[in-house]
Amino acid sequence: MDEQLGAIDEQLRAHMQFEIKHLHEQPGITVVYVTHDQGEALTMSDRIAVFNDGRIQQLAVPDELYERPSNSFVANFIGENNRLSGTVEEIAGAQARVRLDDGTLIGATAVNVVTKGQKTVVSIRPERVDIDPLPAEGTTQTMDAEVLEFIYMGDVFRTRLKVAGSEEFVIKSRNASNRRRLVPGEKVRIGWAMEDARALDPL
Repeated sequence: MDEQLGAIDEQLRAHMQFEIKHLHEQPGITVVYVTHDQGEALTMSDRIAVFNDGRIQQLAVPDELYERPSNSFVANFIGENNRLSGTVEEIAGAQARVRLDDGTLIGATAVNVVTKGQKTVVSIRPERVDIDPLPAEGTTQTMDAEVLEFIYMGDVFRTRLKVAGSEEFVIKSRNASNRRRLVPGEKVRIGWAMEDARALDPL
């Protein structure tokens, strides 16, 4: 199937995605589905192959592809992704210490960086970032941030911040009664678990 649902409205499209998935599961039919819609690929697939210039960049089940991308291309292609550029200062086992371009030192999982002095991009998914995180010594990376934009999207809040010199850092948080709505210009502390930050090849 090649972009089968590209021309229909959103509600019908969501319904048809599940119908095609059921057609695959119940009779056990193999379906090869081509799409540029990352959400559609994650919803419908048992395995996903991400291509770039005719080469497979990663072949994996949906959650592994999204949560453990093997390179910067996959991290940026599948879902929204925060990127912080820097240089590797130290690698110890599976962990890297990265000096960001603004001088901030952070920890991250070393994915495809191997040597000190290597340029890297640290990847962090927006929904893995917390505002005013509770202290968890040794497991949480925290940083100061400035709110640039707050967008109400119904089920989620999307907040764009200035973090370590980048003005494109995004947080997505679930709309809940205990979630405060941030105001542009507000200064906040943000944080994430170190295992959710991945040191990848530079863009």
